[in-house]
Amino acid sequence: MGYDVGTNGRRSAASGIYRYLYHAKGFCSRQSLARELNLSLPTVYQNLSRLMEAGLIRDSGEQQSTGGRKASGLSIVPDARVAVGISVTEHHLRLAAVDLLLNELAYQEADNVPIVRFADMGGLLSRTLENFLDEFSIDRERLLGVGIALPAVMAPDSRYITAAPTLRLKDTSLEGLTESIPYPTYVENDATSGGHAELFVRESVRNMAYLSLENGVGGAILFGGAPYLGDSRRSGEFGHMCVEPGGLPCTCGAQGCLEAYCSPRRILNAFGVSLEEFFSVLERRGPRYEEYEALWDNMLRHLAIGINNIHMALDCDVVLGGILSEFLGPYLPRLREYAAGINYVVPDAGYLQLSTLRRHTVPLGVALHFIVDFLEHI
Repeated sequence: MGYDVGTNGRRSAASGIYRYLYHAKGFCSRQSLARELNLSLPTVYQNLSRLMEAGLIRDSGEQQSTGGRKASGLSIVPDARVAVGISVTEHHLRLAAVDLLLNELAYQEADNVPIVRFADMGGLLSRTLENFLDEFSIDRERLLGVGIALPAVMAPDSRYITAAPTLRLKDTSLEGLTESIPYPTYVENDATSGGHAELFVRESVRNMAYLSLENGVGGAILFGGAPYLGDSRRSGEFGHMCVEPGGLPCTCGAQGCLEAYCSPRRILNAFGVSLEEFFSVLERRGPRYEEYEALWDNMLRHLAIGINNIHMALDCDVVLGGILSEFLGPYLPRLREYAAGINYVVPDAGYLQLSTLRRHTVPLGVALHFIVDFLEHI
């Protein structure tokens, strides 16, 4: 599964060629590779031959005139390698397979069971994963690894979690979670994974705060193009900042947390309906519209408080992701108005944006770990 071009010099040239093609936005020929990378044409041809034999590079089929004979274009083979991400939630496992460009190749949801020990869950994860790979005919020989995203605060050594309120776990060892999976594995916080994916697709962005609006509200801080984890890997726990002292009870045991006010769980608990049903009523002003609108306006106002706190502390774009963000588009102007109304520094809240990915961000983000690792070590 690895790729070895021989000596360090050859590997360096091949790595540079591959990464250049990976990030290229336009037409790229052998001649342009030689020019841009300051390599001789024989060196380019030699390394391209190795990369093509490894199935990593191909002729794109494009041709472009250079004044004489047309030059042939080159591109990477996106599905030469595959990674899988699994998002663990209270009731579901969400699995996504992605190619090297983070394009989603397959997606599936499966039921989860209450977790007492992660060792008990390891077998379920392994069986669900193997069924997923079989159902979508994913070539295990091309599988870089399997990422697992948890709605949990990870300990600095990544061997246990200190808290996972939505899973009702605290100070729990991760032992046994990955032992049954016969592929390289990686475990990360779900919101950190989602933020990493969002930063990846926003190539020109270096600094960003990512707020994940799932049943468990979390977040990630990304500075200088990389996640900032904090001294104890507890950065970005935006869901448990207080936005209403003495307010609604939260799954963490405190009162008035952002999660208690802005989690999709609040809608389910209040009305017993899905997000699709809830927003359908708002859109068509259906039965109980006034009650739905009152709750939704309250959620937006508390969300604006949390967003404003994040922006005032970090002074960067705040990007909203997670399940709830899929429905936020029509309400973004109102949310920006509420956020601007409590911020004397930035009166228009233009820093507030919706996720580019929207759907399946967490499993995509935790799978991204293996793509980045592949690019770093090719």
